[in-house]
Amino acid sequence: MSSKPTLYRGHEGMWMWMVHRATGVAVFFFLLVHVLDTALVRISPQAYNQVIGNYKTPLYGLLEAALVAAIVLHAFNGLRIIAVDQWTWALRHQKLLVWIVWGIFVVLMAGFLPRHLSHVFGGA
Repeated sequence: MSSKPTLYRGHEGMWMWMVHRATGVAVFFFLLVHVLDTALVRISPQAYNQVIGNYKTPLYGLLEAALVAAIVLHAFNGLRIIAVDQWTWALRHQKLLVWIVWGIFVVLMAGFLPRHLSHVFGGA
């Protein structure tokens, strides 16, 4: 037995674990901000309108795209995690399932981003 410490070098499972946590935190903070800015309407409708006006800028349009990406990736990776937890075949094919999640993510984002970004930057 070696006394030398080992470093987990990470494979698809570890990277998806990190992605799942990061996207979950991002979605959580969006929901927190969303609840707070929606509650602002009861306190000051003018302040609420100002905040909503800020959301119509290109920066927030890009953040919206990032939010959609986080939600899509988190959702499909969550389904992969459920499958791995429930069925041994999924556990045996975890690497394939990770690539399927990324494939679905790329296809959905490729359909979403052009239209969304054209609205953000004034195309449509």
